[in-house]
Amino acid sequence: MKTNVGQSDRVIRIILALLLFLLFFLLEGNLKYLAFIGIIPLVTAFIKFCPLYTLFGVNTCKK
Repeated sequence: MKTNVGQSDRVIRIILALLLFLLFFLLEGNLKYLAFIGIIPLVTAFIKFCPLYTLFGVNTCKK
């Protein structure tokens, strides 16, 4: 896996993940479990690799 997620992209992904996790406490019923989708941007931010970026040929990492 080649790094393809840059620093600013990582920060945005972490903020997005935190906002999605916040939905767990704001939504009611089974809909609140959609907040766990926030795991995806959080994991991709920490491993610095996004499979979709590879698929579309995007690289936000500065070398």
